[in-house]
Amino acid sequence: MADSRRSAGLRGTCASTVRTPSGRCRKAKFVAEYQDRPVPSYDSCTFGIETVDEGRLIGLVGLGDTQHDIGTSELTVYIGETDGRGRGFGTEAVRLMCRYGFDRMGLRRIQLWVADGNAAAIACYLKAGFVEEGRARRTFRSGGVWHDMVLMGLLEDELR
Repeated sequence: MADSRRSAGLRGTCASTVRTPSGRCRKAKFVAEYQDRPVPSYDSCTFGIETVDEGRLIGLVGLGDTQHDIGTSELTVYIGETDGRGRGFGTEAVRLMCRYGFDRMGLRRIQLWVADGNAAAIACYLKAGFVEEGRARRTFRSGGVWHDMVLMGLLEDELR
């Protein structure tokens, strides 16, 4: 069983449109956007990432752009609370969300895009079993620097 200080849970419902905050935002806005999510469907799902010991919302994880005919979806993860980073919450949330996608949504493949400079996120995805499948070179600009966007994918039997 996971240590409760590091353990995260997911709470939420499926949504027809994922409203994920991007970049840094105030906690009130972050919580308001999470609480104001749209009605359930299996086209996309978003869940809040909460600490088990405090029940505190620290981030969001979701699946969207689902293509049921080929069984694929795109994963997004956002840890908005800085004290929630580097503690394993993201890795646990990714694993739980992927298991949900495979078991409940009937997916066979989950993919994501991540900036090549985001080493922490890449490490998280690799731990969960994602593999690099390709790159879109110099397509993301941050701080005046161009970065590659890395395409990573996960098949059901690869989830760790």
